[in-house]
Amino acid sequence: MIRTDIFRYARVHRAVAILAGTSAVALLSAFFGGVEISLPSIGSGGVTTGVPFRRELPVLSAVFLAAALGGAMATHEEMATSAMHRYRRKYCMVLTLTVCVFSFGVEALAVGAEPGAIFVRSLLTWLGLALLSVRLLGNQLSWALPLASAFLLIWYPHEWWDWTSNSVTDLFSWAVAMSALAVGAAATTATPWRMKTWFRR
Repeated sequence: MIRTDIFRYARVHRAVAILAGTSAVALLSAFFGGVEISLPSIGSGGVTTGVPFRRELPVLSAVFLAAALGGAMATHEEMATSAMHRYRRKYCMVLTLTVCVFSFGVEALAVGAEPGAIFVRSLLTWLGLALLSVRLLGNQLSWALPLASAFLLIWYPHEWWDWTSNSVTDLFSWAVAMSALAVGAAATTATPWRMKTWFRR
């Protein structure tokens, strides 16, 4: 595609709005991420605990990124050629990489490199869940699975599987992030049109 086509594609797929939204989330985390929100914790016997605001903010960035798959032509694009799907995949990858780099940079400057890496890890985990949610429930409900998992982490905090509070060196949390992203990417690839084609072979 030529440059004008790239800009047109980005405009139709909300690139400016997505980058603005995710940038706002990163800045919000940098300035107010340390504020603890009081929430009831089932895992600690119903005792109200304070959860740092920045732990849950990446879910917003993930939902914003999942919106890149929407747009007026989303249904038609699912029936497009493999070349178009490759371009769509590259667009989403570049957009995700841009958001991750910016979010890490802002977090690293504000509170340190480790919280920045954890922010990115949480973002990737929730992005995978958001992509899966898009495939199962539709573009308008990309938030459903990420929000459900966020509530689970809030109600049962500091468990061994809590990727928002585990250290940056926790390999299991990174494995969860990569697995969730892989499942989400696979779900995005498995469009109804493609699945019909696969089953006919």
